[in-house]
Amino acid sequence: MKLWLLRPKEEDLPDFDNPWEPWYDKCFGAIIRAETEKDARQLMAEATSEYGEGKDAWLDEKYSSCVELTSEGKFEIIIRDEHWA
Repeated sequence: MKLWLLRPKEEDLPDFDNPWEPWYDKCFGAIIRAETEKDARQLMAEATSEYGEGKDAWLDEKYSSCVELTSEGKFEIIIRDEHWA
């Protein structure tokens, strides 16, 4: 199995064609364990089917990126889970 990072491509989209506008009730990324990018996108689409961005946002490369995570890359936080009161 591989790890995949899925994120929106908001900066490349006009507001009228941006599944993440408006910003509320949406998912803005996840790390998925799957064999292929297609499987990772499908799992994300199913897991977020009740969110406002819709399944196509995760299935279509126009709206989201899906990259395999490896040990290579820049020094960064990949995911941070926070809860605010």
